[in-house]
Amino acid sequence: VRGVGSVALVGESTREIQVVVDRPKLEAYHVSLSEVVGALQRENVDVPAGTADRGATEALVRVAARGRTAEDIAKIPVKRPGGMAVYVGDVAQVIDGVEEPRNAAFLDERPALALEVQKQSGANTVAVADGVLEAIEKMKGEMPPGVSLSIIKDDSRFIRESIEDVNVTMIIGGILTVLIVFLFLNSWRSTVITGITLPISVVAGFIAMRAFGFTLNVLTLMGLSLAIGMLIDDAIVVRENIVRHLQRGKDHFDAARDGTAEIGLAVMATTFTIIAVFVPVAFMGGMVGRFFFEFGITVAAAVAASLFVSFTLDPMLSSRWVDPDIERGYHPHFVGRTLQRFNQWFDDLHVKYERLLGWALRHRVAVLALATLAFLASFPILAVLGGDFMPDFNRGEYQVSFKATPGATLAKTKERALQAVRELRKQPDVDYTYTTIGEAGITRRPPTEGVVFVKLKPTHGMTFSEVLDEGRRAVAVVPGLTFGFTEAGPFGQKPLQYSVRGPEVDELDRISRDLVQAMGKIPGVVDVETSLEKSKPELRVEFDRDRAGDLGLSVAPVAMTLRAAVTGEVATTIEDAAGDTHDVRVRLRADQRRFAEDLLALRVPTDKDDERGDKILVPLGEVATAVPASGPSTIRRKDLQREVRISAMNSGRSLGEAAADIESAAADLKLPPGYDVMPGGDSEELKSMFRNMLQTLFLAVIFIYLILASQFGSFFHPFAIMLSLPLSLVGVALALLSTGDSLNMMSMIGLIMLMGLVTKN
Repeated sequence: VRGVGSVALVGESTREIQVVVDRPKLEAYHVSLSEVVGALQRENVDVPAGTADRGATEALVRVAARGRTAEDIAKIPVKRPGGMAVYVGDVAQVIDGVEEPRNAAFLDERPALALEVQKQSGANTVAVADGVLEAIEKMKGEMPPGVSLSIIKDDSRFIRESIEDVNVTMIIGGILTVLIVFLFLNSWRSTVITGITLPISVVAGFIAMRAFGFTLNVLTLMGLSLAIGMLIDDAIVVRENIVRHLQRGKDHFDAARDGTAEIGLAVMATTFTIIAVFVPVAFMGGMVGRFFFEFGITVAAAVAASLFVSFTLDPMLSSRWVDPDIERGYHPHFVGRTLQRFNQWFDDLHVKYERLLGWALRHRVAVLALATLAFLASFPILAVLGGDFMPDFNRGEYQVSFKATPGATLAKTKERALQAVRELRKQPDVDYTYTTIGEAGITRRPPTEGVVFVKLKPTHGMTFSEVLDEGRRAVAVVPGLTFGFTEAGPFGQKPLQYSVRGPEVDELDRISRDLVQAMGKIPGVVDVETSLEKSKPELRVEFDRDRAGDLGLSVAPVAMTLRAAVTGEVATTIEDAAGDTHDVRVRLRADQRRFAEDLLALRVPTDKDDERGDKILVPLGEVATAVPASGPSTIRRKDLQREVRISAMNSGRSLGEAAADIESAAADLKLPPGYDVMPGGDSEELKSMFRNMLQTLFLAVIFIYLILASQFGSFFHPFAIMLSLPLSLVGVALALLSTGDSLNMMSMIGLIMLMGLVTKN
């Protein structure tokens, strides 16, 4: 499939020929483990030897000595002391089995074979998903009886649903806009003349998107949907002014020409101010700027196209398309008369508005004081709203990352993970779960870590924070695992990230533990996790170089022998009848490699020969000792310094409030010289977003002033318009407070849109 970057199997059982060596048999036959490995590498070969000339033809000469089955491997000789051969089968049990699992996958609580597909960087997610889904449909017909193939996780679903929602919103917005225009203009011809601006401007927006290399995504389509109301503004103003000239008795050509020319300056000024707001937004810095670039350019292009249409197509249609209802001044049909009465009632409001306006002009000090008071009162409201990078929305799925105690086996981790899955599936809103453990799929993890993907039913009806809190309560009864809850998607990481940096691991451990303890006491901070786990137990084999030198031993063969005994050494491969290649792994029996005494009893060859010419074997314990110890599971670095990454989630509080409390707690820590705590994640991006947003709005205000000053030919008249900009914060604060929302990327998009609308109005 075009665009697929990597494909990985999770939970697969790979066929493997296992040579399980018995240590007592090695000692009985005076054979070392390394000799078994060397014999397989040396004897199990399939080597081409060139070609033989046979006159008119030539034949390929090949040494075919590679085994095909486990029985063939067992018959390979290891050594021939005194003329008697010692075979692999004499010192080991050769089993045609499967590789020791290092990962596992479960659908709910059933073992599964999962296929994880990741797209290439820059590839279209939906296009890649379509190709993969098409391939899966073909594969379903080839599945053996009793085997089913189903889609568990598809990131393109969220993209499709989001784009569909935005499309529906754009269509509904367009219909409502046209209906409102018809309500006030009371003429279907005028409605068509103005409404035709919408599809033309949207298509022009698509052309601009293609020119800039944009795709149909949530941000570009959201820009068009939010701009729907603005796209028709210019056409309404032009058409309304043309109708006014028609009602004064002018013919269609003069009314169209004079009406457009008369209102042209105001229309240009309002449209250019909108563009002045969104063009700087498109070039905002930081990661948020990557989101706003496509949004700002799309809106600016569509608005510019609407201005062009309102100055060209609308006057042309107005000059050619006669509207008898307007010329008669009355409407013979019922709908027209009803709308005419509505417009008369609306015109009566002008009288009340004039009275209110007159009172305001007579009490200018009181009006200014009231406006100033309202503006100042908005700041305390904005301060209590808090800030988030993204709003709290529920996409119907989340993921639970978990960690077992360092050193735990895969079997123990699976046992605990399935217990957590059972608790999660007891929740009434959970549809199904998909669990991966260990070196699973695209992400490489140790066997002590894994992830549970949780899919919710469509009718769950809870916020994302409520869903995560419910999941946390469910897994709280599972011992031996630490959990972290995040959204399942491209931003599936904890929003609160802090890096403790410094030179010494022990000091970093102390500082990070103090910070974790402090974060655990902060309300609304949950799932606190540190990258510096508990020390992983290890068995350290220390080498006596003097003793080894006397015996003619070096470290390399000893290390290779230990690796073959514990992990296993892939010595060679076999090729079965179907032509598939499988590994042959040499390994010590499981019950003979559990303790230090077992490993130290292994015999390793020296460089000295006995009377028969064989290498003298000595127990490993004569040249080495095994000491129980511990070591760090992982060591992270950032900016060339060691770091401990601490992450957490915010629950019940905004990201900004939680981050402020954490930074205050970090400032109270006593940090020695050379150590610091650096914020990261969404909390750092939140600060960058607000900083870049303020800079962009400041730049937009300057552009607005320059445009208005050039249009009005005055340095002072623009202030009469621009002084309304600060007052727009009053409505923003009250709206966000009443809906329980916060200042986030989406609400900031609304604020930017509001700045343009206020200036335009």
